[in-house]
Amino acid sequence: MSATPHPQKNRASRRALAAVAGLTTVGALVAAMPAGAHDRGHGHGHPSRTVDVQLLSFNDLHGNLEPPAGSAGTVSEKQADGTVKAVPAGGVEYLATSLRTARKGHPYSVTAAGGDMVGASPLLSGLFHDEPTIEALNGLDLDVTAVGNHEFDEGATELARLQNGGCHPVEGCYEKGKKFKGADFPYLAANVTSEKSGKPILKPYTVWKKNGVKIGFIGVTLEGTPNIVTANGVKGLKFHDEIETVNKYAKELDRQGVKSIVALIHEGGAPASSSYNYDCDSPGAGDGISGPIVDIAKGITPKVDALVTGHTHQAYVCTVPDPSGNPRMVTSASLFGKLYTDTTLTYDRGTRDIVRTSVKSPASVNHVVSRDQAKATDMTALIARWNTLAAPISNRPQGFISADINGRGSTAPEKPLGNLIADAQLEGLAPADKGGAVVAFMNPGGIRSDLVYTASGSEGDGVVTYGEAFTVQPFTNMMNVVDLTGAQLVAALQQQVSGSNAASPKILQVSKGLTYTLDMTKAGADRVVASSIQLNGVAIDPAKTYRVAMNEFLAGGGDGFAALGQGTNKLVGASDLDLFNAYLAAHSTAAAPLAPPATDRITIVQ
Repeated sequence: MSATPHPQKNRASRRALAAVAGLTTVGALVAAMPAGAHDRGHGHGHPSRTVDVQLLSFNDLHGNLEPPAGSAGTVSEKQADGTVKAVPAGGVEYLATSLRTARKGHPYSVTAAGGDMVGASPLLSGLFHDEPTIEALNGLDLDVTAVGNHEFDEGATELARLQNGGCHPVEGCYEKGKKFKGADFPYLAANVTSEKSGKPILKPYTVWKKNGVKIGFIGVTLEGTPNIVTANGVKGLKFHDEIETVNKYAKELDRQGVKSIVALIHEGGAPASSSYNYDCDSPGAGDGISGPIVDIAKGITPKVDALVTGHTHQAYVCTVPDPSGNPRMVTSASLFGKLYTDTTLTYDRGTRDIVRTSVKSPASVNHVVSRDQAKATDMTALIARWNTLAAPISNRPQGFISADINGRGSTAPEKPLGNLIADAQLEGLAPADKGGAVVAFMNPGGIRSDLVYTASGSEGDGVVTYGEAFTVQPFTNMMNVVDLTGAQLVAALQQQVSGSNAASPKILQVSKGLTYTLDMTKAGADRVVASSIQLNGVAIDPAKTYRVAMNEFLAGGGDGFAALGQGTNKLVGASDLDLFNAYLAAHSTAAAPLAPPATDRITIVQ
């Protein structure tokens, strides 16, 4: 597989010109250059043995071009007195300014991402199959990204279109006379191969080069992607082990003389604190992080010098020793463009490798993408252009709420917005000719935002627009109604806290009428108290057949819910978004807005 760098549209030249703008003499230029960019005492103008390369990174943008609303648009910041403050952050107008400011004075700067740049996107991007986000990433001068699981939401063919360009095969070109150009940067998919050819569907790696400095980037998504994407999205693809894949291509890069390597891994961990600025290396290296990325980091060859991660939507900067015991940075920058990570890679021209003997937390820092800075005018123009196209649909009122109804912003197992969505699905699919559902389940990961009372535009407080509803339910999954036995229902509820979900429970959001107790003092499947499960006050009968509504993702056994994938007598109904909007319209008016539902369906024992 070729390691030729992807065309970068002379980005290095553009950045260099920007860095020296206004410097008219050689002396002024040299004086302005940072340590590491010019001679460090070798004399006679010879370049320094080492060069500091700035690695800027972020992950899980999910098409959030505009600043995310409500709690989804803040990061937790630990204060000097120990308190925690919610800081507004995010939006590509501010992310562009942050990255451009960070690059100043750094002639060696590369920008990389850890996947999920698109998918589960707000309407502004999702309505146009994420072409606006690719345009924005081009404008951000992104150099490379790994694929994430959400890059496969619309399948490999659509992912290839985002990479290579061309108008949508069904909807065509969105702007008259303009053809979508695709990504300027390479999407890397080292561990995703075609079942037919056995070869990676996109480039497995790329090499960034400048003035003799070479840094290889290998990109992988989590091996478990098929478990969290619809079957159609991963049809014809195989997903391979992250460690084995990275090690394979690191060896290949090493044979080509590329000794400095960064792995972009769309898999992550769970930090010990929700504050982005906590010390992940306290009391010892890597003690503040747990989850899948820890074992991955410990298994990846020492040939790899740094890991940029994602997927779990968390913020951390950790030092996890590699298999040789040497320190190695493992970073993640939250989600939605609210943070970016600035990492210093000290490149040794003699060994062509990164010097890691003294790596510690200050070598890598997460920074807030503050909204107190100037907006990047090119991003403002991009957003305005696409908003004009989206406005006729996006601004249409769908319903009214009396207060915030939290979904993504709720940390509780049972979420008010989850209950609302499940109730909407049950109501829409309960009629006999619509499926005859008696209960509905909603996966928590499919709730992508909150319904926020404060107006996001000119619609007025409490008004829910189509765009806001779309942001909550952006997948437009088709709803299924299937037959499941009572025993299968019980098994599905137990799978929330057992099997692949044992370490990180996924609590289904349930429609009104279903109640049970979740005892978190117990272990595994026993956490779901089977004897407490009731539907409309009647105990679930293991032998009885129930009609159950759920989206097509859950009906395919997604998120580890194999029992839900065993349904029979399937009826395909309307999309989840259509049912959600219909419920909002039927149950709210300006005079009688919808209040947040009570969260009393699941009794939690801690």
